[in-house]
Amino acid sequence: MKDLEIIDAVEEVRSKNNKNWMDILRVAFKHAPEEARPILAEINKSDGKISMLLDKLANNKTHGDQ
Repeated sequence: MKDLEIIDAVEEVRSKNNKNWMDILRVAFKHAPEEARPILAEINKSDGKISMLLDKLANNKTHGDQ
């Protein structure tokens, strides 16, 4: 597979997985909203950390394993 074909395949899988994630979120908030909120808050914190790391990666001026 070429690079762009791989990216397209990843996008397709992520799209389906994102729908599954949202379905689980709906079930959690429907059946146990008070228990779901702190878990979602922790997930959100981790997502923020991931975003900061991705920003560092995107703006990294060095290359390789340095």
